[in-house]
Amino acid sequence: VLEFKNRENRHFKFAPDGHYADNAANDEEGASSDATEGHDDEDEIYEGEYQGVPAYNEGKTKDGQVALGQPVSDSVKSRKELENERQADEEELAQQYELIMQECGHGRFQWQLFFVLGLALMSDGVEVFVVGFVLPSAETDMCVPNSGAGWLGSIVYLGMMFGAFFWGGLSDKVGRKQCLLISMSVNGFFAFLSSFVQGYSMFLFCRMVSGFGIGGAVPIVFSYFAEVLAREKRGEHLSWLCMFWMIGGIYASAMAWAIIPHYGWSFSMGSAYQFHSWRVFVVVCALPCVSAVVALTFMPESPRFFLETGKHDEAWMVLKHIHDTNMRARGEPERVFTVNRIKVPKQLDELVEMQNESANPVLKVLFKIKIWLTFMRCFNHPVKDNTTKLAAVWFTLSFGYYGLSVWFPDVIKHLQADEYASRVKIHNNERIEDFTFNFTLENQIHRNGAFMNDRFIGMKFKVVTFIDSSFVNCYFEDVSSVGSIFKNCTFVDSFFYNTDIDDNKLKSSKVINSSFHHNKTGCQMTFDDDYSAYWVYFVNFLGTLAVLPGNIISALLMDKIGRLSMLGGSMVLSGISCFFLWFGTSESMMIFMLCLYNGLSISAWNSLDVVTAELYPTDRRGTGFGFCNAICKLAAVLGNLIFGSLVGITKAIPILLASAVLVGGGLVGLRLPDTRANVLM
Repeated sequence: VLEFKNRENRHFKFAPDGHYADNAANDEEGASSDATEGHDDEDEIYEGEYQGVPAYNEGKTKDGQVALGQPVSDSVKSRKELENERQADEEELAQQYELIMQECGHGRFQWQLFFVLGLALMSDGVEVFVVGFVLPSAETDMCVPNSGAGWLGSIVYLGMMFGAFFWGGLSDKVGRKQCLLISMSVNGFFAFLSSFVQGYSMFLFCRMVSGFGIGGAVPIVFSYFAEVLAREKRGEHLSWLCMFWMIGGIYASAMAWAIIPHYGWSFSMGSAYQFHSWRVFVVVCALPCVSAVVALTFMPESPRFFLETGKHDEAWMVLKHIHDTNMRARGEPERVFTVNRIKVPKQLDELVEMQNESANPVLKVLFKIKIWLTFMRCFNHPVKDNTTKLAAVWFTLSFGYYGLSVWFPDVIKHLQADEYASRVKIHNNERIEDFTFNFTLENQIHRNGAFMNDRFIGMKFKVVTFIDSSFVNCYFEDVSSVGSIFKNCTFVDSFFYNTDIDDNKLKSSKVINSSFHHNKTGCQMTFDDDYSAYWVYFVNFLGTLAVLPGNIISALLMDKIGRLSMLGGSMVLSGISCFFLWFGTSESMMIFMLCLYNGLSISAWNSLDVVTAELYPTDRRGTGFGFCNAICKLAAVLGNLIFGSLVGITKAIPILLASAVLVGGGLVGLRLPDTRANVLM
């Protein structure tokens, strides 16, 4: 039997049967509990709140204090003394909260929240993969020069970096649910808007703001879910939650595979507005975010956040809702939530000002968004060393993973381009007269050719190069020429109608007595049944699916072998597997090694998420997690730029670099404190 005193020296006991007892008022409370049986939920909440929740200061309310267990700073006490009192309160609350969560049990409520937060985490996974999938199509569709290529991937991760820090810090001030709702709404709105804008600059802006919104998903989701789990369930179920990130990657890969290569799924309004299939893909990828926003509106705020901010009654009502929901699902609706009073930490300084009814509304908002002060507390004792080590592990793991994964489609395309170029057909000194071309010419080179009185109607040039060739009295109508150029060619008495042949494709060529009418504007997308596009999306689908075994293993073993062993071991093994990518001499070998790398690294991600959520106290959990996730996205930007610049030049440097940082990060992760037996502070 656990026994403790509250501020009025009234004795409370927690018995093995899971019931709290107040020695001073046992009989009345027992009668009250019996009276509430059979009533509906609203009646139980009302009666329990006002009949079974005595205030800390019964009778009188002294100056400088507020009711409902929210004592404020005493003018005679120093700041140090008040902070020590708050620390003692938090330690007592941590132990009591763990006992309360055990009484509430693990059941229907946690599973409902699991799927709702899973949709939010799924949206984060989708956002990451959307970048790599739409990058080639978007830059081609919007005529982006080579100097602007690659900015899309970097700008999205920059948005996610600032978003993680901002929303994570804000969730410690205004609440997990409220911040997650706003951030996900921002992501969904701008992701949807980005599918309709035509200019590349506006598209970049929309994707950056979309990334800023989704940046809050990871730090808030794990903080939120960890605060409604008992200690023995926390590691396993946080690991199961990580599976939704994988599901998001599978969803994005499958949708890209099914939608983007179908260029017929498009419409246009003149030449100014084009809506190609990759834009349909962007719209479809916003659906998980919209679903998460709708579902999240039906979930309550984290009760642990309420307690940290002094909102005792709100926290009690949420905990009672959790208890009653789980008991009804178990077939025990008659079980009464027996907790009468919960420890509330002492509220200090600016928090008191926010609670003051006479406080200026503007000041309340400014106090609430004072994220920087909370962030600086992440570098105070005793979490300072942990923050530094966590940042190092997040950076190294992210640099290796995103550096290889985000730009991997370009590596596949480069290998395919080499193989494609090896199959080119070369035609020299050909002479063709009075012939009609109404079919596709692909992957060809024509040198010193002569085309006389020929007609090119409703046909396509795909990666075709004409060198030192002449076209005399030729007719071109409805011609598309993607990846094709005319180098040092001559056009005499020729007519062009509704073609995309312009000065950019006529390299050092002469046009004599020829005319162009209704030329196509903008950049033309590639053609139907593009095998390379299907292959890239399928490879990403396999790579994402490969993490499923690692997800299952990490969830089942998280509480058995420990977070740190799994984190360090997974990073070291993934670094070794990454090193062997250097020896991949074929496309199939590279794909196999990538799947192996993804499968090994996922356990590190899962354990890192769990450790980060458990190492920070509740009043800094969102801020600390947001900072670590911001470091993660910064590493993604650097990996994106560094690895992308080396595609097609060398594969040794990026692979060796990723291997080295992963092994180094794993060794640092082994020096973190083990959180398996910790209660949430």
